[in-house]
Amino acid sequence: MAEWSDVWLVVPVYNEAEVIADVVRNARQTFPNIVCVDDGSADASAEQIQLAGAHLVRHPVNLGQGAALQTGVSYAKAQPGAKYFATFDADGQHQVDDVARMLKRLQTEDLDIIVGTRFLAGADTSHIPWIKRFVLKTVVMLSPRTRRLGLTDAHNGLRVFNRTVAEKLNITSNGMGHASEFVELIDHHKWKVSEEHVTILYTEYSMAKGQSLINGVNIVFDGVMRGSRH
Repeated sequence: MAEWSDVWLVVPVYNEAEVIADVVRNARQTFPNIVCVDDGSADASAEQIQLAGAHLVRHPVNLGQGAALQTGVSYAKAQPGAKYFATFDADGQHQVDDVARMLKRLQTEDLDIIVGTRFLAGADTSHIPWIKRFVLKTVVMLSPRTRRLGLTDAHNGLRVFNRTVAEKLNITSNGMGHASEFVELIDHHKWKVSEEHVTILYTEYSMAKGQSLINGVNIVFDGVMRGSRH
């Protein structure tokens, strides 16, 4: 684990007591530094996070995933030796091997941020729920900024980035709209960006929490509004 001692995983958590301890324990086998931001959970998420050995920061009320990510990055970048950062979901969908592969690229290539994608040319997307495919592809199709940056999956929550990004990251969209804001910040600051194909594990648990149609419409609208300001 010494190889990744300068890496911090940032995990936003909202009512994930059922799975968060397993997610953290699995990730800590590779990455020793994990901060979970309990975003006003009403269940035992905070207790499970502590039992699993992660750093814990708590929001007294639910502020949304964007706010939780900003809190987590602010905490992580203040830790001694922190150099690289990864945003990682709490529900078990993201794979530790994908993070390690993305970080190795970040360390060796002239890049500031690498974004995970499910939609590289030729990738099998049949396992992705149809509403997610529709929402994510529509956001990209209707956003000139996203297409100009060469991004195919702007709402993938798995990202790795360096300290240049962490120092200037200022997410103001509290909810799921933060993903579109991430793209806007990449464009505004001219961060060097690339994509990496990643595997998203759609478990019965994660799919039950799923993406509702109305929230999907909101994400599309937010993405289009931000993407059109180019």
